[in-house]
Amino acid sequence: MTFEMIKKNYDRGLWNKQMVKVAVVKNVITAEQYFEITGETYVA
Repeated sequence: MTFEMIKKNYDRGLWNKQMVKVAVVKNVITAEQYFEITGETYVA
């Protein structure tokens, strides 16, 4: 899974914010990338 794939899935409605948070926890994306995808600041 890459940042681009996660963003695309989020934009299509296939992923929700909780799923994107899990990607941050698993170090697949950064907190900054979480913001770029969701428009919200990541809060652990």
